[in-house]
Amino acid sequence: MKYVCSICGYVYDEAKESAPFSALAESWKCPLCGAPKSMFAPEKKEESVKAPVVSLPFDEDMRKLSAGELSALCSNLARGCEKQYKPEQSQLFRQLADYFAAATPAVDNADMALLAEKLQSDLSEGYPALRSAAVENGDRGTQRICVWGEKVTNILHSLLARYRSEGDALLEDTEVWVCSVCGFVYVGDVPPELCPVCKVPDWKFEKIERRATA
Repeated sequence: MKYVCSICGYVYDEAKESAPFSALAESWKCPLCGAPKSMFAPEKKEESVKAPVVSLPFDEDMRKLSAGELSALCSNLARGCEKQYKPEQSQLFRQLADYFAAATPAVDNADMALLAEKLQSDLSEGYPALRSAAVENGDRGTQRICVWGEKVTNILHSLLARYRSEGDALLEDTEVWVCSVCGFVYVGDVPPELCPVCKVPDWKFEKIERRATA
């Protein structure tokens, strides 16, 4: 039996390993991307299935974006321009992203439970709706965004769950790295040689500096 990581595609082949997948400890993690055991699923044969069409409500589809959403949008556009070797356009989008980020008001009730709820909403509602619209319109670029975005959101959701369970111990004596192209987050001493999501080399990862402690 083979089990596949939903983040990076790593395959745990029981025929080649020393233990069946079910015997692995719940704390076991993917050796490539660090995803928890719960992110693995039995390997399935690929089937051609047309995604169901999910239409967004008109007021949701046409609503104005908040400053925070505009910041995220411009940040993603900056990364897209960087991948297309357009440094000037990338820099302009980064400036816009920083401007909107500074204009984003603080969230009074921000906590980990609310963040977990938002991430789960993206996974269960946001990405399926976006993917459906992209498939319906033959938009392959947006379909790729869905693939990358969903994987990054999955790893964020699992890391948040680990932090809520382990607390600061999760980050002791280690580093946090973020892929500057797709946003994949990795906890470890050094970044992976290749990003498990977008496959860029390790030098594309940025180390997140810790806050100074009093």
